[in-house]
Amino acid sequence: MEGDTVVLQGLDKVTARVSTFEARIGETVRFGTLEIQPRYCDRAPPEEPPESKAFLDIYEARTGEQRADIFHGWMFASSPALNSLENPVYDVWVLDCKRTQAVAPPPAADPDAKR
Repeated sequence: MEGDTVVLQGLDKVTARVSTFEARIGETVRFGTLEIQPRYCDRAPPEEPPESKAFLDIYEARTGEQRADIFHGWMFASSPALNSLENPVYDVWVLDCKRTQAVAPPPAADPDAKR
């Protein structure tokens, strides 16, 4: 099931603080000097083993320097060590993918329509 928001967790290794934050698909969020832009996220249906995955673009944007690409790819919630961002200062991984906007139900059939 495609989602519109990725739930991420990040570790600031300097302060030893872990932060949980959300990022909507297509929008950029900041975590320290990182800019994180989710492109897509998906969650397995309830009848399948639990799995959330997201495709992320992550950049490092330090003041006075050009923005540097540091990660482009898939992250999987069930295997954070497989493909998380490991940076000298920050670690970032996916926790979940969710839909925050309701999906519109299909239009009801018109009982007066001819068959």
